[in-house]
Amino acid sequence: MAGNSRRPGAVRRTGSKKGPQVGTGGHGRKALRGKGPTPKAEDRPYHPAGKRKAAAQKRSQARPKNRGPRSAGGYEVVAGRNAVVEALRAGLPVRALYLASAADADGRTREVLQLAAEAGAPVHQATRADLDALTGGSAHQGVAIEVPAYRYADPEDLLTSATTEGRTPLILALDGVTDPRNLGATLRSAGAFGADGVVVPARRAAGVTVAAWKVSAGAAARVPVARATNLVRTLEAYKKAGCFVVGLDGDGATAIGDLELATEPLVLVLGSEGKGLSRLVRQTCDLVAAIPIASAVESLNAGTAIGIALYEVARRRSA
Repeated sequence: MAGNSRRPGAVRRTGSKKGPQVGTGGHGRKALRGKGPTPKAEDRPYHPAGKRKAAAQKRSQARPKNRGPRSAGGYEVVAGRNAVVEALRAGLPVRALYLASAADADGRTREVLQLAAEAGAPVHQATRADLDALTGGSAHQGVAIEVPAYRYADPEDLLTSATTEGRTPLILALDGVTDPRNLGATLRSAGAFGADGVVVPARRAAGVTVAAWKVSAGAAARVPVARATNLVRTLEAYKKAGCFVVGLDGDGATAIGDLELATEPLVLVLGSEGKGLSRLVRQTCDLVAAIPIASAVESLNAGTAIGIALYEVARRRSA
């Protein structure tokens, strides 16, 4: 009915809480403010990628961390199938075996699993990224183990072991070699030609690290490495014990193939590629031998040079 004030549309409401407004007065400024770029999928907690990232971080925190080479009371990582097999064959106590889930199940991998089971070592499935982090980015071939920190021998032990077993001592000494890969190559050659061990300085020299283990192809488990506080004094002690000390350098007066001292108790000393033998070490040597090479080549890799020298010594000893 016309004029009926009870109709809902006919009632004027008064007393609005907001009251009349002119302009926005800044009220819409907050609404116009953006929330920033969209986070990456792995940074969103409820996204599948975020859940995978959180799980990986949890595994990393739960896993015993590699404390680095020679950490007191710590553990080290040996990576690569050959190196791991040799370490297991040598009976080294293994704290854990890490195997990539996508690793090829070849003969070496099966042998690794068998030896680890016989040793009672726990086996952990790991991603390639986990192994990359564990080994410091070295080539691991999908397998790595944690073993106790490497125990260096005493330089005197190398000589005692050879004389006790009735062998003519053959010891290698590295003077200023800082690349662990060269140490690994030296250990591999030492194992191939029956050397009694390798002496390295305690400071400013390569030690038995993951890289050395890898390049040695497991020889680090068989060939002892001794650390010398003072290499010159160690060489002098070897001389007093009846050994001849022969340095290897490109300007040596004697070719390594003509070395008549090869059949005697011998210590071969190799310097770094850049500087060669240090002055004091060179003065301590009974003589310096050279490996003849083409004039177009300036020098040989340290690992290659020691392999050639050991071959020539072994050839003369077997003649």
